[in-house]
Amino acid sequence: MYTVDTSERPLVLIWEVTQACGLSCDHCRADAQPDRHPDELSTAEGKRLLEDAAAFGEGQLVVLSGGDPLVREDAEELVAYGDELGLRMTMTPSGTRSLSTERVETLADAGLKRIAVSLDGASAESHDAFRGESGSFEETIRAVEDARDVGIPVQVNTTVCRETVGELPAIRSLVSDLGAVMWSVFFLVPIGRGRVLEAIDPAEADAVMRWLSAVADEEPFGLKTTEAPQYRRVVAQRSADDEGANGRAGVIAGDGFAFVSHTGEVFPSGFLPQSAGSVRDRPIHEIYREAPLFRELRDRDALEGKCGACPYRTICGGSRSRAYAHTGDPLASDPLCPYVPEGYDGPLPWERVPPANPIP
Repeated sequence: MYTVDTSERPLVLIWEVTQACGLSCDHCRADAQPDRHPDELSTAEGKRLLEDAAAFGEGQLVVLSGGDPLVREDAEELVAYGDELGLRMTMTPSGTRSLSTERVETLADAGLKRIAVSLDGASAESHDAFRGESGSFEETIRAVEDARDVGIPVQVNTTVCRETVGELPAIRSLVSDLGAVMWSVFFLVPIGRGRVLEAIDPAEADAVMRWLSAVADEEPFGLKTTEAPQYRRVVAQRSADDEGANGRAGVIAGDGFAFVSHTGEVFPSGFLPQSAGSVRDRPIHEIYREAPLFRELRDRDALEGKCGACPYRTICGGSRSRAYAHTGDPLASDPLCPYVPEGYDGPLPWERVPPANPIP
């Protein structure tokens, strides 16, 4: 199996090409606005960023994100340029009229390798309420069908919080019916507008992940979690895999993952807004490999609290973004994880006693 040395290159590089977006989603990390920021990376600066990203190596995955990346008129030009450089160009557009049939076709012609759409409800009523825009569900489903027609694989992203957790079984069925190749399930990190939403409790999160592990066994589409690396621990425990704790390291902020903001600041994750430098000053590959913040996050032995004492820290490592959001320290324990290592008697990063099973 091909593995990536995450000290040298990220598995995923996200570039937030703009924060402009026509939606006002409840969970928005970017707190997106209708208009573009005047200091966004220009087309020329974006192309230089893609050139620097190509230095990571052949096939580097680049996600054009937002806001809504299709607010930029040069979106197809950037996709085509990255494709010419040998990058694997993907995109997470918003479910709005910007993702028209014609736009999907031009993205396919430009070389887009995957499109990721968000579905946070299994019906127009629930999804549109969460997204803050009537018609978003309909536009998203139409865009998925358009993408399939032109041969672009589709990924579905779903946010897990108190408001959406009960919808997960129905969303799972919709993901299957749509023929998606991947379901990416994001566990809420309280930043941006997401601060007003209620996260599920730690034991509930483990229960959801056990259910997701069973879904992964049963469905033809791939499944991954975002900002929930404890899923790898749950999978290892569910399979009674005694070697699981020593398996391949999971991706966490700064270790296999990097994020470039619309103005060029480099963060370990879009949900961990602690800058390690700017691509206007240094190439992205230098920042990722050499910045002290990134190097520290790649040292699983530097983790603190019960994450630092956990035998699963290699394959998990906890959400560094959630730790930062709750404590201001990216090396602190992830408060979403209920697992307590044997013999650990330090502080626990939660207080509430959660319900047993949130999945209906």
